[in-house]
Order: sequence, then C-alpha cells, then structure tokens
Amino acid sequence: MKFLIVGAGFSGIVAAHRLSNAGHKCTIVDRRPHLAGNAHDSHDKAGVLTHNYGPHYFRTNSQRIVDYLSQFTDWHPVDYTIKSFTEGKHWPFPINLNTFEELIGKPATAADFERYLSENRHDIPDPKNSEEVILSQVGSRLYELFFEGYTLKQWKRHPRELDPSVCGRIPIRTNRDDRYLSESFQALPKNGYTALLENILADSPGTTLHLNTDFQEAREKFPHDHLIFTGAIDEYFGRRFGPLPYRSLRFEHESFSGRELREREPISGKPGFWQPAMQVNYPEKDVPFTRIVELKHATGQQIAATTIVREFPDDWDPSKEPYYPVPAPDAAAAYRKYATLAEAETNTTFIGRLATYRYYNMDQVTGMAIAAAENLIKRFA
Repeated sequence: MKFLIVGAGFSGIVAAHRLSNAGHKCTIVDRRPHLAGNAHDSHDKAGVLTHNYGPHYFRTNSQRIVDYLSQFTDWHPVDYTIKSFTEGKHWPFPINLNTFEELIGKPATAADFERYLSENRHDIPDPKNSEEVILSQVGSRLYELFFEGYTLKQWKRHPRELDPSVCGRIPIRTNRDDRYLSESFQALPKNGYTALLENILADSPGTTLHLNTDFQEAREKFPHDHLIFTGAIDEYFGRRFGPLPYRSLRFEHESFSGRELREREPISGKPGFWQPAMQVNYPEKDVPFTRIVELKHATGQQIAATTIVREFPDDWDPSKEPYYPVPAPDAAAAYRKYATLAEAETNTTFIGRLATYRYYNMDQVTGMAIAAAENLIKRFA
C-alpha cells in the first residue's frame, strides 16, 4: 500500500514509522521548511536550544509511550517549574501551600490552607465552565489573581465561556509540591524534539519526506492508496462550513550574554539565567503577553548565554498558524459538522490535534498515531 501523510510532526512521522516497518510505502509532506511541526527546536544565534513554536513539555503516565520513544532518544529528566508574576512579585504556581503563605504573608500548614479553601471556595457541585471550576476549588481571590486575566488574554474569551477543562487541568495542591505537571515521567529528549523525530524517520524504510510542499499539490503529485491527514480539518474540506475558531500565537525572542545575566542575577536569583523559573506567567490584563519562557532552565544546557521567549496570544486567520482549537461549546458544535464529513471519507484517516480539533499532549498524539497505524495495518493486511 502507498500512504500519503500530510504533516511531518509527531502524528505523521510516528504513523509512517509503524506503517513502513510493516512493509508499506509512505510519503510525508509538510508545507513548512522543516520537520517536527510545532515541536521543532533548534539552536538560535546565541547558541541556545530553543523551542521555536512555544514550549513543549513532554510528560506521560504511559510506560508504553516512553518505551517506544526511548528507542530514538535519550532523555534529560526535568521537573517543570513555573512562577506567576502579578501584584509586583513572583508567586509559586500552580497554587500550593507556598502560594498560600505568600498570600497571607506568614508561615502556614496544609491544614491552614485547607481551612482557607473550605471557607472561600464557592459551592458549585457541577461546574459548567472554567470560571466555575476554579471558583469551586479556590474561591474568588485566587481565581482573580492567577486565572481570570490570563485566560482572557490567552483565549480572548471569558473563563465562563470556556469548557471546565481549560482551567481545570491546572492542579491545586495543599502541600509544597510546586511542579507544574503531575505525570510520572517528565523529561525532554536529550538532543531535542527535531533530533528525536529525525531518528524515527531514519528508522522508517521506504518513507520519503518532502518539505515546502502544500497538501493540495501533494495530493496530485504523489499517487497513493490512502491518505493520513494531520492538518486542520476545516482546511481539508475547503472550509465548507466556514473556518473553525482557533487561537494563534506570536513570539518575541531575546538573547542575553553572560555579562548581561550577571547584572540580572539579583532579579533572577539564579546565575546564568534571566528569570527565576523556566516559565513565568503574566496574568495581569494590561500586560500584552501571557508568559515568558526561558527554556535553558529545563534543557540543562551549559552555555553562558540564554534566550527568553515572550508569548503573545493572537487572533487567528487563514494566513497564520492555528495553534489551539477553542475549547468552547460553539466551537465544538462547528467541529461536529466537519467530523460528520470526515466519517464519510473512507480513504482518509484524520489524526492529531488539528485534524480532530482537540487539545492533545505529545504522548497522546503519539499513542493516537500508533493506534491509527496499527488499525490501517490490519485493514490492509
């Protein structure tokens, strides 16, 4: 069988690997000049390894996914830690006992924090949106401090208009665990995501990659028996029902020398770094960006310089990259129209975040691609 795979990110390359090792021929195309999709990373002019399309924090509870990817990379273990800068200071985030102590200005116990939460959380047994889910967990003060402004900037919608999962995926802890994520495995590929996916591709016999190649061009140029599509589902169907709502992003990169960082140290509190944590959120509404990421905290790269990336949410239009499907009821209803069309496309398989219009982490996308490939191998056996 000949497969045409649109998209050279995790979904497309992992699917090609499984299919090609089962004896099928795969052609991967991508409109960008590089593979790895939004996970693409590279060394910038300062020599700093940078995630070019925003930070990608790999984590999973699936040993099966770890074992699969570990065939192609060594790992650099990391606990992802972030801060939130508001009211003129850096706060521990996600909310934990350390955050509570900052709030009340004195030492406290887990019991103290639990008592505060019981007295301040709103009685909402079945939260219907992101505002309700946070109010039901921590109350108004902490919701307004960390969630409301950030969410408004990120999504250009009020939290009460968004699914509970948007804010509800952020943990609330009454202990001192200040890790951003809770999964059992948290690490970065030792040499980066681009190198990881290059290694998977190198182990994919009979697979060819064509960059700078548009989907419609590829469809005509490369004969195939089955198509795997990982791009935006509304684009596949010519936006027949209108474009789906997405959010886009704009990034500003800035690098600093070792001398500049030494001068900055009283603020960062860490030699060789610009800020005190890998990621600092800026939830205040009058700050135009949502976060600043300094990836060197996580990569462990030994280099005098560093690079920070300011991330600005952006309205999406077809000339921009669609980063996030909008997790809201109206968007889900619009997607269902395209999902119905997709079900009738028996010669096309849709996988990945954009093709299924749902926010997935990298481990979930990897698992989806493996499952889809295995189903196709059985189908065309």
